[in-house]
Amino acid sequence: MTNKYMYFIANWKMFGGLSTLNSLSKVIKFLKIFKNSNKTKIIYCPPSTLINPMSKKVMNSKIQVGAQNCHESLTYGASTGSINPMMLKNAGAKYVILGHSENRESGETDKLINAKIKSATKSGLKVIFCIGETLVQKRKKITKKILSKQITLGLQKINKKKNIVIAYEPVWSIGTGIIPKPDDLFDTINFIKKKVRNIKVLYGGSVNPKNINELKLIKNIDGFLVGGASQDHKKFIDIIKKTYN
Repeated sequence: MTNKYMYFIANWKMFGGLSTLNSLSKVIKFLKIFKNSNKTKIIYCPPSTLINPMSKKVMNSKIQVGAQNCHESLTYGASTGSINPMMLKNAGAKYVILGHSENRESGETDKLINAKIKSATKSGLKVIFCIGETLVQKRKKITKKILSKQITLGLQKINKKKNIVIAYEPVWSIGTGIIPKPDDLFDTINFIKKKVRNIKVLYGGSVNPKNINELKLIKNIDGFLVGGASQDHKKFIDIIKKTYN
């Protein structure tokens, strides 16, 4: 994997305040001396409250900032509590996570996710498109059927996919500490890449410094979407370092 251009995306979820941004100084310092920094793309996706201050904090560094979700509209409107792609971009975001299982579980449909992806790409944001199956779906052996549906409906009528990366996050793995078996994960990533040609596919789901040595051996993975472990700068740095060692 050392010859590949790798993504490391930190999904902070509902975590962090202004003082938390101080930890980024350690990551910025690390990237300045890390010999493989030119092969990495580091993206932090904090809560919306931190997008602007974080974008200022990482200015002139190798870190870019993303959002965790957005409204599907590109115009202002009466949607209390919502933030559209243009507002995120104005705040300093370059990326946005869409289709995350936690939002799907809250009611987001493939149709809505598709609308969000269209608006986000039109606004100039790059999209981290999450897909994944539940434990019940895995046990029924319909993982590929579910992923195929999510990809087909989520990317419907989106011809230019150069600003989209896919993050495969099996729902049963997120926060459980359990990751797919290597052969299964390789096969699933391969299936996604055949379904959507010329697109980067990342893995997410309980990625941590302990299992990264196993995950990095799966040759067709283009990077990692890291949840809880990314909130600790030491763990996040450790994940990046071990990926190349």
